[in-house]
Amino acid sequence: MDHETVPAGDGRRRIARTDVLLRDPRLAQAAGRLGRGVVKAAVVAAQRRARAGEIAPDAVADAAVEALPATASGLRPVINATGVLLHTNLGRAPLSDAAREAVAAASRATDVELDLETGRRARRGRSVLAALVERVPQAEAAHVVNNGAAALVLAATALAGDREIVISRGEMVEIGDGFRIPELLAATGARLREVGTTNRTAPDDYAAAVGEETGFILKVHPSNFRMTGFTRGADVAELTGLGVPVVADIGSGLLAPEPLLPDEPDAASMLKAGAHLVTASGDKLLGGPQCGLVLGRDDLVRRLARHPLARALRVGKLTLAALEATLRGPRTPTDEALHADAAALRERAGRLAARLRDEGVDAMAVESEAAVGGGGAPGVVLPSAAVSVPGGCAARLRRGTPAVMGRVEDGRCLLDLRSVPPGQDGELAGAVRAAAR
Repeated sequence: MDHETVPAGDGRRRIARTDVLLRDPRLAQAAGRLGRGVVKAAVVAAQRRARAGEIAPDAVADAAVEALPATASGLRPVINATGVLLHTNLGRAPLSDAAREAVAAASRATDVELDLETGRRARRGRSVLAALVERVPQAEAAHVVNNGAAALVLAATALAGDREIVISRGEMVEIGDGFRIPELLAATGARLREVGTTNRTAPDDYAAAVGEETGFILKVHPSNFRMTGFTRGADVAELTGLGVPVVADIGSGLLAPEPLLPDEPDAASMLKAGAHLVTASGDKLLGGPQCGLVLGRDDLVRRLARHPLARALRVGKLTLAALEATLRGPRTPTDEALHADAAALRERAGRLAARLRDEGVDAMAVESEAAVGGGGAPGVVLPSAAVSVPGGCAARLRRGTPAVMGRVEDGRCLLDLRSVPPGQDGELAGAVRAAAR
């Protein structure tokens, strides 16, 4: 039997068997969409609640239907109301509608490595590589791997191997979750030649270290912190005449200068300054899917692309589709959030708060400060506005449907609207109402 033996007269005996519940038309239909295992798990959980007295025995089917996930994946959609535009724990950049449509189309059979005119094999991702070079004409060629760290690892392996990489001590940073640039590079078999000091490294320091064993000079943008005071660093332009390639890891994924972020490096400017290769992430300020970008001199990009490791680090057709749609399509949600008008955000917050107050929710519109996030633009403050609700709502918002992630300050839960697309205001209001109840 699918239910435990209970004494006669116990209401729990009225709990229907699993096989009976699975024949409920709603659950049977869901099994065809989500899979029988997913639906059965929801049924068993609802039966358990009934046995514990949390719900009535005749409410098990309804509870199971209500608990069914939207998809067969364990990933749940989240409204990002943290004010951090590129929240690493929430998947960084949200994809544009164009990118999502491209992913849906690419989920079927596609011509990812086939020339439909000739019927022969074609270069993988050729259209997205062309789109990258179109967006960054300073680059002779481009290559795509599965994330920013992979781009740097591939460069180190293909260009340095068991040779030396010259790097400033001030740029040997930790990139998150305990991963550090020195350890990442050492894992490729390359040897690190550290130059300068933590706070000061001059061009002469690099020049003195370059020799026959040098594979390349690496410039790493310390994107997740700022160093001020008695500091000195060498620009890419000061290093390009030393006879070895210069690789610039810019991290944030800007392809061109962004006036709002004047201190954030971009691929076009680095290549114009003389960098031979630039590596970056696609899921940060570019606003695309998780991937790593390599842009630069044709012969060097080809060395990376033909290295055996490139096969292990390559991206799938869904990433290629999303990246190309990001490059060729309309403005991304990240770009729209970055350039959102502060006055318009205040108006949105005022309307939402008034609407919630009319429904009995303790809500108010407040000034807020947002951030770029994703290890980019440290210290840059983006003026914003938020809806402030009782702090006790924070956990209920996270557990609700849709899940909402805000931030708690001074005992209040702030729902920062710079990171929430305007089209999600209705969902956000509904989630707050449910959490307030």
